[in-house]
Amino acid sequence: MKSKQYQIPLEQAYKLANDFFETIDSTPVGSMKSHEELLALWDQELSITGMDPEQIIIEMDKSARPGLHLNQSGRFFSWVIGGSHPSGVAADWLTSAWDQNAGMFTVAPAASIAEEIAGRWLKKILKLPHDASFAFVTGCQMAHFTCLSAARNHLFHEAGWDIEAKGFFGAPRIRVICGDQKHSTINRAMRMLGFGTDILTDIPSDEHGRINVVAFEKELMKEPDVPTLVLLQAGDLNTGVYDDFKTIIPLAHKINAWVHVDGAFGLWASASDSLSHFTEGVEAADSWATDGHKWLNVPYDCGYAFTAHPEAHYRSMSQQASYVFGDQTARDPMYWNPEFSRRARGFATYAVIKELGTRGIEELIDRTCRHAHSIVKQAGQLPNTEVISIPIINQGLIRFLDPNSTNEKDHAAFTEKIILAINETGEAFFQPVTFKGKRCMRVSVSGWRTNDEDVRRTVEAIRLVLVSSVVS
Repeated sequence: MKSKQYQIPLEQAYKLANDFFETIDSTPVGSMKSHEELLALWDQELSITGMDPEQIIIEMDKSARPGLHLNQSGRFFSWVIGGSHPSGVAADWLTSAWDQNAGMFTVAPAASIAEEIAGRWLKKILKLPHDASFAFVTGCQMAHFTCLSAARNHLFHEAGWDIEAKGFFGAPRIRVICGDQKHSTINRAMRMLGFGTDILTDIPSDEHGRINVVAFEKELMKEPDVPTLVLLQAGDLNTGVYDDFKTIIPLAHKINAWVHVDGAFGLWASASDSLSHFTEGVEAADSWATDGHKWLNVPYDCGYAFTAHPEAHYRSMSQQASYVFGDQTARDPMYWNPEFSRRARGFATYAVIKELGTRGIEELIDRTCRHAHSIVKQAGQLPNTEVISIPIINQGLIRFLDPNSTNEKDHAAFTEKIILAINETGEAFFQPVTFKGKRCMRVSVSGWRTNDEDVRRTVEAIRLVLVSSVVS
């Protein structure tokens, strides 16, 4: 009887989930419902009595569907979000069923082992040092936090200051140098770590978003004796370009700076023989942050942090308590993560890597890059369209030019109008972004389901919207 308590709602969830996946190609990619419309589906009085679990699942599915963006679709290009692989979804279901608190080996032995193996595999796939430490976190935001915590510990430790015990009061000065196109998660990590954002020195970037090496070296050598943190990018969010690791990292290491690389999605180019030249030299950095729920297409939430300084990583994250007894031989994840209680993210990552293998991961990276290039190139040939950035990996930018104006504001408004109209067709889903002062449509291809037919349908939807908009 007790097993039925789980069996019935799980069978209902299985049925509804399968229906969701089977109808993806015929369902509008983006939700265009308003906040008020969606709120009306969910907003109910708090009940005194409970409800049958099966009925709850049915009601939730009915309420959620109208408000779901289908990032599992092959025509979802708004953000760097991929749809989960089958093994990842199934493993994530089991992760919930097993309900392990994956902080320590003694508390969740299997979860700890799966994470240990998956972490080892990830370092090999991404071509990072085999002795680097790692952490499975919620996403690249917390991967930055974890890596930069280790960087903070290391730099202060080298300066003779125990930042974990003494805090910032009276601490030596640290400077931070980064590019002007850094992602906003860097700013948030610096705030959470107590540095604040005023500490950031932005180096100008070129027209594609790469740090200007000459300007960087000039800034770096102004105060070579001050402990320094350098922040680089592996894959700009808008153009996909990479900073010059082979030049910048050795320059930074001349003054013993810590180099952190934001590789939220772009670090995965290391897994491809045809694209790994973009990440050449990145293995010499001191820490790296990337996501699993982007290009690897594992379920949310999953990010990875790696550091080349395990001692600093451990010092920054470890914490003892009288009721906590770590295992002396196994790896305890909580000593490498900002979380104490945590989801067993290693299971889904382990499953997806097993499903794809290194060859499958490489093919996934190459395929999505090819589709991104095709969409931008083909759409860029349509009237009233300008290509701002042709994809070198899986990110591109195009904008739409107002046929009745040469004014930049009118082009920006026209671009947003076209994006909204495309989204309203349900055929594809995009979002606007501003890059170097121009309002653009970002083309981000990260999902494993995207195929040639999806590309064709997407370009045709763009063409029909443009024809209709120009004529009207």
